[in-house]
Amino acid sequence: MNAISFSLLMTGVLLNAGAQLLLKAGTNAVGVFAFSSDNLVPVGWKLATEPHIVGGLGCYVLSVIVWILALSRVEVSIAYPMLSIGYAVNALAAWYLFGEAVTLTRLAGIGIIIIGVYIVARS
Repeated sequence: MNAISFSLLMTGVLLNAGAQLLLKAGTNAVGVFAFSSDNLVPVGWKLATEPHIVGGLGCYVLSVIVWILALSRVEVSIAYPMLSIGYAVNALAAWYLFGEAVTLTRLAGIGIIIIGVYIVARS
């Protein structure tokens, strides 16, 4: 895998991870909600106009474009496992940004994921 292919893959992974983090920040800003026939429009509007959620959706759109570019250069059996790196990025970013717990068990799981991605990338 060359540097351009790797860069496209990692950009796609980071955009996808960023999208998740922005969506979480958006739902934190909106607060707990439930959809019902009575509040479907007000809650839907609140979600659709929340800047973090809009940004997260924008990151998803960009990640799809970058991902298509990456798939034109890399086998999907190599590219798709790379998305697992997003688990590690999101766990660490959620700990830093949102104060979410990152236990020893989660760290062990992240370590296993990283080792697996390394093995797939080297194959």
